Amino acid sequence: MQDLKISKKKPSFPITTKLQDYLSKYNRKVKIPIFYDDLLRFQGSIVVYDKDDNDTLWIRVYYNEFEREEIESALKKVYTIFHSDGNENIIPFLSVDAIDFCTFGNSKPFRIKIRNVLNDNSTYFYVKTADASRVYGLELEHMLSPYNLNFLVYENTLIEEHIAGIPGDEFIKNMLPNCSKSEKSQIAKEFVKFNERCMIRMLGDMRSYNYVIVPTHDFDKVVYKIRAIDFDQQSYEGKFNIYRPQFFKENYEMVQLVSNSIQKLSIDQYKTEERSILVKRLKSSHIRAARLLDCLASDEIAPKEHVELLKMTIFDYTHDVNFKKSKNMGEILKFSLEFLTRNYENVNLENLRG
Repeated sequence: MQDLKISKKKPSFPITTKLQDYLSKYNRKVKIPIFYDDLLRFQGSIVVYDKDDNDTLWIRVYYNEFEREEIESALKKVYTIFHSDGNENIIPFLSVDAIDFCTFGNSKPFRIKIRNVLNDNSTYFYVKTADASRVYGLELEHMLSPYNLNFLVYENTLIEEHIAGIPGDEFIKNMLPNCSKSEKSQIAKEFVKFNERCMIRMLGDMRSYNYVIVPTHDFDKVVYKIRAIDFDQQSYEGKFNIYRPQFFKENYEMVQLVSNSIQKLSIDQYKTEERSILVKRLKSSHIRAARLLDCLASDEIAPKEHVELLKMTIFDYTHDVNFKKSKNMGEILKFSLEFLTRNYENVNLENLRG
C-alpha cells in the first residue's frame, strides 16, 4: 500500500468553445437564474456537525433578508429546471431548507437542500464552479459507468445532482466489520470492478471519502455497489497509480478484503468482465463518446510534465506506440479506450463514429 501524493491544488480549467458546443448538443448547457459567485455573498455561517458531533467540514451559510429571498427564489427555479424541465407550478410547494458551503478540497461546492412541503421529501444538489476537467469526468461517468448522471453547465457555474450513498470512509469504519462473509465477498468483487473502471477511464484520487457505497435490498440479501462522487481529478495527474484506488492507504481495508475474499483467478475474471462491459457501453454511445474525446483531445487540462510521465508509464505497460505520440491527456485516454476496444472486439474507436 502506497502513500500516494497528488497535486496540492489542481487549477480550474475553463470550458472551451468546443466543449460548450458539445454540452449544448446534449442538453447539458442550460440557462439558469443564479451563478456560483452569487452564493458567495453570504453574511454569516455556523459549523455543521454530524449526529456524533464531529465537524463535517461544511458550514451553513446565511444571507441578509433581501438577498435571501432573491437567492432562494433562484434556487427553486434551478430545482425545477433540473428535475421538471422548468415547470414552475411546483415552486410554491418548495422550501430551501439549507445552503451549506464546503471549504475543503478544490471545488468548494455549495450544497442545496430543497424540501417539498406537501410530502416533506428532501432533495440535494450542488452548485460549483464549472471546471472543464470535472465536466469531462461527469460525462465519462455518465457514458462508461453503470450510472447515469444529471448535471447542467451555464457560463462559470455547474449544477450537479447529489449521489446518494454511504461515504466510503464511514462505511469502512462503521459498517464493513459487521457485514457477513458473503456480503464482504460481494463488496470485494465490486471494489475490483470499481478499481478497474477508474483506471481505464482515468479518474483519479478515489480515496475512501471520494466514493460512496450504495446498498440495495434484493429479496433476502443486500447488494452493494460502489459509485464515484468526486470527478475533480479526471485525467490530470501524471502518476498512473493515482488512477487505481487500490494504491491509496485510505482504501487499505478494501484491498485486504479483496485479498482475503477472492482468489486471483476470480479477480482476473472480474477485471475481464468489467472491461468487456465497458466496451459494450462505449459502443452503445459511440458517437457521443467520440465527440467528447474529440473535445478532450483538443483541450489542455493537465501540465505537460504530467502528460509525459503518464504516457510513458502506459507505453511501458502496453507497448502501444500510440501512447508515445500522445500530446495531451485527451489523446492518452482516447488511445487507452482504443487499445481496450481492440483487445476485446478489434474495433478502432474512430470507426465507431458510424
